[in-house]
Parts: sequence; C-alpha cells; structure tokens
Amino acid sequence: MASRERPGELLEPAHTVLLTVECQQGVVGADSALPELAREARESGVLANVARLVAAAHAGGVQVIHAVAERRPDGRGASRNARLFRAAERLPVQQLSGTTAVRVAPPIVVADEDIVVRRLHGLSPLHGTDVDALLRNLGCRTLIVAGVSANVAIPNAVFDAVNLGYTVVVARDAIAGVPADYTPAMIRHTLALVATVATTDELRTSLMGGPRAASRVRPG
Repeated sequence: MASRERPGELLEPAHTVLLTVECQQGVVGADSALPELAREARESGVLANVARLVAAAHAGGVQVIHAVAERRPDGRGASRNARLFRAAERLPVQQLSGTTAVRVAPPIVVADEDIVVRRLHGLSPLHGTDVDALLRNLGCRTLIVAGVSANVAIPNAVFDAVNLGYTVVVARDAIAGVPADYTPAMIRHTLALVATVATTDELRTSLMGGPRAASRVRPG
C-alpha cells in the first residue's frame, strides 16, 4: 500500500519545501534533554543526513523551513494536557525561548533564506503554527519531512500535511525515534501508507538538480 511515486517525479524545486522537525540542540545536541533520542539521532547518522538534505536543498534552490519547539520561561501558553508535556517540565534541560537549546543543531547549517518557525504548544509542527500558511504562500505542493521524533512529532507532521492537501515525502534515514527499531516499523506500517518514502541519497540527487530538474520532473 506504500506510495509508488519516485522522488524525482514529485520534487519540482519551485513547489517543494524541506521541513526539518525539532532538530534543535536541546533535543538532538550534545546537551539534550532527551539523551537516548539524541544519541540515536547522532550515532545512526540521522542528524548528519538531515544536514546533507538541507545542504542539497540550499544548492538546488529549494526552500527550507526549520520547525522548533520551545517554551517561555514562565510557561505561559504551553500545553499541559498530556503526560509528555508534564514530564518535559521536569527535565534538566528546558527548551526555553532565546537559549542555546532552541537553536538548530550542528552540523545543520541555517541559511539566510531559511525560515525558522517556533511553536509554544502542541505536538505538531503544522497544526496551530504558521507553517501551513507559509507553505501555501511559497507555492508548496510537496513537503519533505526529516528530523525527530518518529514517536510523536514526525507522524504528526506527516498526517497534518496530508490532511491539508500536501504530497509528503519522508526521508527514511533522516528521521529518528526510540527505541531504534521503532522507526523502521513506524515507516513501514504507518508513514508509507500516506507518504512517499525515500533515502537521503535519492532525495539529494533530485534536490541538487535545482531549476534544471524541472524539465524532467512531473508535478505532484
């Protein structure tokens, strides 16, 4: 039941956006609030692959949006209606606005033309944020999703994007979750039912084609 489209048939540069999800220092960095997730993202090569995708998008003239989750120091506006939110309040590293924890983590490079969208509540990078409006204003039809975590934010992003009418491409080796064997199961049994799944190398080949790729790309 997985989508059969080839990545290159969907990634027309003018209508494609790469969305990185919670690739911030307080989540995947050396001083993460979630060390198990950070270790998996780094040791598996996922974070490096996200950086490679971002670099390819920059080279090909494809828009990049970085979705960051944060909270105010006073906690105003933060969600508290799930165990995950309440547990986050007790973590030793807090994703506080203006701190190092909410900066996009190396080796990902944020270019001047990139857009960083910060949310103070909820589980999804799209629902209740500026991302949908930005995508529509950018003329996006295909959204590439990469980052963390395969447990919560990634499936939220994929389902929300599909429900909003976007064609979604998931970079299978550029998303991470815990435990390690959960991510391939999530991809195979859930995400592949609604999104095209591709590798970082496949996506880089298409993205780095830049404007020249338009002549050999079929719009999604």
